[in-house]
Parts: sequence; structure tokens; C-alpha cells
Amino acid sequence: MLTKRIIPCLDIKDGRTVKGVNFVNLRDAGDPVELAAAYAIKGADELVFLDISATEEKRKTLADLVYRVAEKINIPFTVGGGIRSSEDVDILLKNGADKISINSSAVKNPGLINELVAKFGSQCIVVAIDAKQIEGRWKVHLVGGKVPTELDLFDWAKEVEERGAGEILFTSMDHDGTKNGFANAALKKLSRMLKIPIIASGGAGEIYHFTETFQLGEADAALAASVFHFEEIEINDLKRSLKQQGIPVRV
Repeated sequence: MLTKRIIPCLDIKDGRTVKGVNFVNLRDAGDPVELAAAYAIKGADELVFLDISATEEKRKTLADLVYRVAEKINIPFTVGGGIRSSEDVDILLKNGADKISINSSAVKNPGLINELVAKFGSQCIVVAIDAKQIEGRWKVHLVGGKVPTELDLFDWAKEVEERGAGEILFTSMDHDGTKNGFANAALKKLSRMLKIPIIASGGAGEIYHFTETFQLGEADAALAASVFHFEEIEINDLKRSLKQQGIPVRV
């Protein structure tokens, strides 16, 4: 069985790490370079950097900040936010990213997934999907969760896989920042219908939430932000607990 991954997420706005609840009410969570360096030492398996206002502000991802973070870490590094072209990806990879994450741009131009996979390889391309339940159906949202669409989460995830993406980062907007646990029913459905890895995001509050998302949600990786940023959960403690429950992790 493949080891399960623990991934801290740096949501970046105005050059600082921020965290909110249900994608709003953001508060400062620290310097991204310092946080990244600490996570690399504390046992994180990977790091995700999301420039959360780049799409809304119609600008490129902060390549200089990406470079400064990459200099401080020795773990796989995924970067997203405002990526619209292969040129954008090229710049980020040259500045130290190992993988890139696309979201709104993929929905608006699905062929971008194929283009990026052909140029950079599927292992480099993560598609992030932000969704929330509306009248019992999971609807995809764009622009940092601000723009709802009629696109169904599961239909879109299947298309993403068919277009060659190497991984899906699924964030439940209903669970984001609530610390009440991950969207395990939706994660289980995604995990069983797709062959590519699924990263669970949104809802981590306790160590047992990670256990649940690996056992009940069948996720391949779990991403969290505030519980790590504010030291409510230590990654090494989390991994020891997971290992004791028979969940394979790298320690």
C-alpha cells in the first residue's frame, strides 16, 4: 500500500499566509518562507502554495516568493493561483515548483490540462477543485470559491482524469476551516471512481479527522492549514498516531 501523505497548505494573499473559514474571514497566519522551512523540518511530505487572490486580481502567481520558499525546503512543492498558460508554468518550475495546480483556468479552458500534460508530464499537473453542496449536489466553484458554476464535481473530476491530470486536490467549501472533519463521503466516491490520487482538503481539526479521511474517505493525501500554522496539531504527533492505527505514513 502506498504511504499516505500529510500536506500543509500555504494560502497566500499580499505576500502573507492567511486562513479563513468557508473561504472568507481571512486572518494572518505568518510568513510563508518561515512556515515552509519549519514544515520541511517537522516532517511534512509535501507543501502546497496557493496564491488565492491571483485569479480574482487577474495577475500572475508570485514567482519571487515561490523562489524564496523553494530555497528553504527539500520536499515536493506544488504551486497554484493565476496560472493560465504553459509560459506561467515554465516560470514557476524554473523558480522551484515541482508541481503546479490549476483550478479556474482549467474549467474555463479544459484543453489547458491536455496542453500542460503534453508539455510537462501528468506527474507535474494537479487540478484543484473547490466545490460545495447546493440542493444536494456538489457544484464546482471558481475564483477562490466566489463564482458558482453548474458543473458537477464528479463529472468534472472524471474529465480531469481523462485529460491526463496526475492528481486532484478536492476542497469541500462546506468543510473548509470548520475543523469538523473532511467531506469523506464525497472523497470516497471520488477515490473509487478515479485511478489518480485524491488529496483531501477542508475540515481538519483533530488528529482523528485525518484517520477518518484515510480510512473512510479513502484519500491518498490530506491537506490542512490552520491546525498546522497555529500549532494545534504537530505533524510528527499526527504521523505517530496514524502509524499506530495501521495507516502507512513516512516517519
